[in-house]
Amino acid sequence: METLIECKSLSAGYEGVTVINDLSFTVNSGDFLSIAGENGSGKTTLMKTLLGLKEPQSGSIIFGGGLKASEIGYLPQQTALQKDFPATVKEVVLSGRLSKRGLRPFYGKEDKQKANECMELMDIIPLKSRSYRELSGGQQQRVLLARALCATEKLLLLDEPVSGLDPTATQDMYDTIHRLNSERGVTVIMITHDLNGALRYSKQILHMEAGQYFFGSTEEYRASDIFHTMSTCDCHCCCNHHLKGGGADA
Repeated sequence: METLIECKSLSAGYEGVTVINDLSFTVNSGDFLSIAGENGSGKTTLMKTLLGLKEPQSGSIIFGGGLKASEIGYLPQQTALQKDFPATVKEVVLSGRLSKRGLRPFYGKEDKQKANECMELMDIIPLKSRSYRELSGGQQQRVLLARALCATEKLLLLDEPVSGLDPTATQDMYDTIHRLNSERGVTVIMITHDLNGALRYSKQILHMEAGQYFFGSTEEYRASDIFHTMSTCDCHCCCNHHLKGGGADA
C-alpha cells in the first residue's frame, strides 16, 4: 500500500502560538481519514500545513507517490462572500485547473475536458451555465467538489463539507464522497464535527483534543478511551452533539 502523506512529530501553529504539538500519522492511497475534535484543537491549522500554506514549527510532512502539495484537491469552508461569488458554475469548476495551467494565459483543451469530466461526475452539467450564487447550498458544494477534483486524481482535503446543509443534501454529499473513495480510489481527508458521519464512512479517525491525539482505524477509535469520554460526557461540544444524534450543522 502506497503512503501518500506521513507526518512525523509535527508541531504547527500561528502567530507564535503552538496549537499542534508532536503529532504523527500516515495516510495511504485509498484511505478515508476523518479529523475530529473540538474547535481550537488545530484541525484547520493541520489542513493549512498539509496544503503548504503554513510552515511546520518542527517535525516534517513527507509526500509519497509523486504527490505534491499543489496537486491536492481542496474544498474549504465557505464564507458568506464566497457563496455570493458572481461566476458561472463552469468558471468555478475550471478554476480548479489554475495550478495545472502554469504560465499559460488561457485554459487549454485538456483543462476544459477535465472540467467537463468533473462536472459530469458530480451530475452538474445541466447547471454549468448557471450563476454559482443562485444555486442551493447542496448544489454549491457539488460545484466546489468538482472544482477540487479538477486539481487532483489522488487526494481530496475537505473542510466541513456538510456544514450548513439540510439532511437530504448532507446524505447526498456523503454518498458522493464515499463513491469517489470506494469506486474511484480517491484518498480523502475530511475535517468534520459530525462523528456519526465520520464513523459511518471513514476508515481511519484522527481525533485532536486539547493537545492529545488519537489515530487509528474506526474500530480502534470506537474502543478508545477518548471515544467513550465523548459519548458519555454532558458537554455541548459539536462532536458530542452529533454523536448523540444532533445531525449536521444547521
